[in-house]
Amino acid sequence: MFASRTGWSLTPNRLSELARQRRERGLPLLDLTESNPTRCGFTIDTEEILAALHNPRALTYEPDPRGLLMAREAVAQYYAERGVEINPDQIFLTTSTSEAYSFVFRLLADPGDSILAPQPSYPLFDFLGGLNDVEVRPYPLLYDEGWQADLEALRSRWESRTRAVLVVHPNNPTGSYVKKGELLRLVELSCRSQAAVIADEVFADYAFAAEPDRVISHAQASDALTFTLSGLSKISALPQMKLAWIVVNGPRELRIDAQARLEVIADTYLSVSAPAALATPRWLAYRHEVQPQILERVKANLRKLDELLTRGLPLSSLNVEGGWYTILRVPSTRSDEDWAVELLTQEGVMVHPGHFYDFPSEGFLVLSLLPAPAIFAEALRRIISRISAQS
Repeated sequence: MFASRTGWSLTPNRLSELARQRRERGLPLLDLTESNPTRCGFTIDTEEILAALHNPRALTYEPDPRGLLMAREAVAQYYAERGVEINPDQIFLTTSTSEAYSFVFRLLADPGDSILAPQPSYPLFDFLGGLNDVEVRPYPLLYDEGWQADLEALRSRWESRTRAVLVVHPNNPTGSYVKKGELLRLVELSCRSQAAVIADEVFADYAFAAEPDRVISHAQASDALTFTLSGLSKISALPQMKLAWIVVNGPRELRIDAQARLEVIADTYLSVSAPAALATPRWLAYRHEVQPQILERVKANLRKLDELLTRGLPLSSLNVEGGWYTILRVPSTRSDEDWAVELLTQEGVMVHPGHFYDFPSEGFLVLSLLPAPAIFAEALRRIISRISAQS
């Protein structure tokens, strides 16, 4: 009696079940999959965050399909500080980037149409595609002292029903930003095929070093119809506040048509609450307090990673440019999941196997850089000891 789009396997995966059992038995767990900033021990200005909700205007309902103007103006100012000028009319507020994806997928694609998405990357896209009756087709990212899109493979996977190409800037978990040359090719392909570019920039503020060839933001003017997604979840480390957005740009006529259609979609749901919208300017400003803490944490953990991964070990780390994750290359003498299970059951260390992110081959473990440095360092020592002993 249920829709086929909800026909997922509801059985917990082996790793999650073992972690649950370990917690129930009260056994210690060093969790290097933790990516929730509210659980990672950062100093939080509780009064400032909650004070933003104490606005009498929240008691008056002022529905606007795009979201309250003052919130959109704050988002526009955020981009202006990054060197990108946009009009608040180009911005649509949503409760999350997941909802933003759904709005854009519904705008662009009929059932059976396709979206091209990077691989490896975050596994959310397949679920969102399925819920919106859109086929998500992967295009590969290649690693050679850094990650880049395989543009020839991407072109070969483009088909008549491809409605958009998706980029993540920086990608999760590879930590790779889109370069200007890559974007030029993607825009050319999109324009030629009357398709759009969808850019996820939730981690864009967490770059480890300046890079002149890096795209500043996909929200800047473009020859292709482009939808840039981001939100407070990562920018201000406030995932619980549920505020995100879409920025629309591209050729004027296409952009105006897209905005008119998006307005109808957004008006159908009117999902963003008035208290969250009214708090957006202060919550966005709060990023100046929390982002330095997060960047200091992830960079410290990366330094510890470099310190401990000495030459001669059977594992190494891949280069990352930004974000909250790092990747270990491990011996492919067993599956990534078997490595993750052994680390959990024998060392009490939780990591994600590469296949969770659709790595095309074995030999990769994904680690969060958010845990406290003492936890990260101890977990890493155990990982190195266990894999070295088994290799």
